[in-house]
Amino acid sequence: MPPAVIETERKQERMTMHATRKTSPFTLSVCAEMVFRDLPMKERVQRIDALGFQVELWDWTKHNLKMLAGTGATFSSMTGYVSGTLSDREGADELVRTARQSIDVAKELGIPRLNLHGTGLDGEGLPVKPAKEVTGAMWIKAHDTLNRLADLGQEHGVTFVLENLNTDVDHPGVPFARAADVLELVASVDRQEVRMMLDLYHAQIGEGNLIELIRRCAPYIGEVQVADVPGRCEPGTGEINYPAIAQALFDIGYRGNVGLEGWASDDDELALQRFAEAFSL
Repeated sequence: MPPAVIETERKQERMTMHATRKTSPFTLSVCAEMVFRDLPMKERVQRIDALGFQVELWDWTKHNLKMLAGTGATFSSMTGYVSGTLSDREGADELVRTARQSIDVAKELGIPRLNLHGTGLDGEGLPVKPAKEVTGAMWIKAHDTLNRLADLGQEHGVTFVLENLNTDVDHPGVPFARAADVLELVASVDRQEVRMMLDLYHAQIGEGNLIELIRRCAPYIGEVQVADVPGRCEPGTGEINYPAIAQALFDIGYRGNVGLEGWASDDDELALQRFAEAFSL
């Protein structure tokens, strides 16, 4: 099909979706690291903001913070540590130390949620300190570390959100990766300053049964992240029934942030509109 025809069809789909779009009961955000990648970061953030979405960031050390603050965009979340791990003494001390640094950045940018993982990740998403097995001692230390972070969150008015990941495709070797494990940890701490970053893309790969998972996690969800499977692109490009997911979140009373942490399958702006449509009721 000629490029001009493809672009015309994209414009028609965007116009149709805009005209028929319902209202979303959720606050929608988009990961600036994964869309409009042909643009400089400042322009990406401004584009996402202009389209009506909040902005998610990853590693804040890679960005010009003054530039980000100057965009006037609303930021939903960012990575809440630079290095460290939850489950050993030295790593936990490092994680808490860099979490303090991240809190200062969060205050500068007005970010309410700081994202955590079971261990630090490298530039490829692989664990800096992989774990072949998770021992009882690691569970106890992770619980202790999350309590320390909850103290920081309470002191500074931020929420730390522990994200589930998949170890089959993207993040082999990460401890506490399964949503079921994240739920157990967060529930054991049971403090408002430590919640779940429930990533449904990762959960579909690793566990499935997403609607029942949402119901189990309901009391502890701090934010939801989405992308379709396979491919990690916007809703409607894979096997997950995201309109049903949106209804399930609504039914449990969730009205918080839902973030697209996925690639655009083709046209970036159209991908964001498809995401918004999937989470409009």
